[in-house]
Amino acid sequence: MSEPLLEVSHLTKRYGQTEVLHDVSFSVRQGEVVVILGPSGCGKSTLLRCINALEPVQSGEIRLGGAPIDRSAKNLPALRRRIGMVFQSYELFPHLTVLDNILLAPCKVLKKKREEVLEEARALLKRVGLLEKENSYPRELSGGQKQRVAIVRALCMHPELLLFDEVTAALDPEMVREVLDVMLDLAREGKTMLIVTHEMQFARAVADRVLFLDGGGIAEEAAPDEFFDRPKTERAKQFLNMFEFDAVRPEKKTE
Repeated sequence: MSEPLLEVSHLTKRYGQTEVLHDVSFSVRQGEVVVILGPSGCGKSTLLRCINALEPVQSGEIRLGGAPIDRSAKNLPALRRRIGMVFQSYELFPHLTVLDNILLAPCKVLKKKREEVLEEARALLKRVGLLEKENSYPRELSGGQKQRVAIVRALCMHPELLLFDEVTAALDPEMVREVLDVMLDLAREGKTMLIVTHEMQFARAVADRVLFLDGGGIAEEAAPDEFFDRPKTERAKQFLNMFEFDAVRPEKKTE
């Protein structure tokens, strides 16, 4: 069995006197998809932001590829190359076209020439059905289209780990599927992903493992079928009872 790509050990995060994460420990292996579930305010998004060094931590350690993550300002660009993050709010630059939004980081951070990444960027846009939008501005796109552009932007950096933070939460229901389909394809390709979502059917289809957070800690950890069919804790049972599930199970991720 391969060594973990990501290791989180005894992580604690506080905002003032409020402890948001308490003694959180887990690992993610290369090619594994781990889905983080839990009620609002349990620390899911904060956990992703700590992993990507967007938030300081009070104690604990996060290791990537066996080495502790260096949070110093001079090393953050190197970390951003290794960990890609897709946010709920897209974070696209409104004054740049779709193509320029995608090319900005590879050209500025990786110091690649525009011509080097142009072909790949267009190939990825074609893959997500947005090649014809390469010269459009974010204001001209739907929410689902913006989120697919944000995913392409992250992929162009060739990260070792992809973080997805409630990427469908701000979308209209009819736009959710187009984004989830892209993420399912990435899972089938063997991308290593850590996903925060409230889309339960999608979580069951995409996950290799589910982490259930409650009160800032991991209350339960299980394979998706075990978690959804036989949750061990009363808190997980209460959480799942809030959602309606289709009688037909979603298609599983292919190995």
